[in-house]
Amino acid sequence: MAPKRPNGAGAFPKAVEPLAPKPADPAELYAALDLGTNSCRMLIAQPKGSQFHVIDSFSKSVQLGNGLEASGRLCRTSISRTIQALRVCRKKLEKHDVKHMRLVATEACRRARNSRDFLRRVQRETGLKLEIIKPEEEARLAVISCAPLVSTKTEQLLVVDIGGGSTELVWIDLSNVPRAERPRAIMRLHTGFQNADSPFPHAKVVDWISVPLGVATLMEQFSDVEDDSARFALMSWYFEEKLADFTPYANESTREGFQIVGTSGTVTTIAASHLGLRRYDRNKVDGLRMTSEQIDRVIRDYLDLGPEGRKRDPRIGRDRQELIMSGSAILQALLRIWPTDRLSVADRGLREGLLYAQMSADGVLEEAVP
Repeated sequence: MAPKRPNGAGAFPKAVEPLAPKPADPAELYAALDLGTNSCRMLIAQPKGSQFHVIDSFSKSVQLGNGLEASGRLCRTSISRTIQALRVCRKKLEKHDVKHMRLVATEACRRARNSRDFLRRVQRETGLKLEIIKPEEEARLAVISCAPLVSTKTEQLLVVDIGGGSTELVWIDLSNVPRAERPRAIMRLHTGFQNADSPFPHAKVVDWISVPLGVATLMEQFSDVEDDSARFALMSWYFEEKLADFTPYANESTREGFQIVGTSGTVTTIAASHLGLRRYDRNKVDGLRMTSEQIDRVIRDYLDLGPEGRKRDPRIGRDRQELIMSGSAILQALLRIWPTDRLSVADRGLREGLLYAQMSADGVLEEAVP
């Protein structure tokens, strides 16, 4: 005989439907928009503990810097593509009724002779007011975005941000900061690279540089070289020459406490190729550690594939096959100078840095517990 069911109605109680997620309070939302030489990207997020929760995002290749090397100006078709992307961003900001935001432009707008006219047109046609930030602020924001990836064992840190139009390098000495405080000390750099008066243990920025060469601008400079391998070698050595004025501590990369954090589409694509991912997975890529040998092996594979093979490779794609080689040339030059078995891959950058800086300034982030 079947057991008697409770409640006398011959049926178990009906399961309670889970409550719908509570919509985010617009007063708590922050937005960060990064208009670079190649891409337009935006995040909308809500503070959550010592981190933030992403509510909405946008990313589009707009190639704003196309032809900039030759003409010194932003061209009409690139401007039109970019304004279309910015209209999408504006709709997302309106949809979420975002109150706090920073909308910035970087190297292409720093260099273009017609950038002021472009920004006025953006404001007129989209209602968005973008600001052109200086290289130091761009470098600082990239650094603080990577703070969660900094090991407590790291004494010397090199953060590398390979962009579309420029590459920022920042060397940071953490040796006088207690181990448990090191990621937090990086986060405090949102107030500036000069923080010797801080009452907290502080990260010392030994040297930093913004090289006006990124994946798009370096590619354009050597577009007339037909041979794939020769073009790659020339790009790599040319970039290395531009680092002559970057003079951090000598021989620190041989020490146990040395770490490089690389943030860019180049580094994340190389990481995805190393892992053999057919579909990109941020959770597997962000924070991955790679050796110089592993990175070099992936780059050699890219060269063996050639331009047509790279176009067919789903990890690279038709639109990025040239950009991945100029980015790889930059990365290879850096690893020739500072070989390491501790390069941390960061799927984060300027947008995340903008969010952390805004939230930290407003005091809405909790102090991370070591």
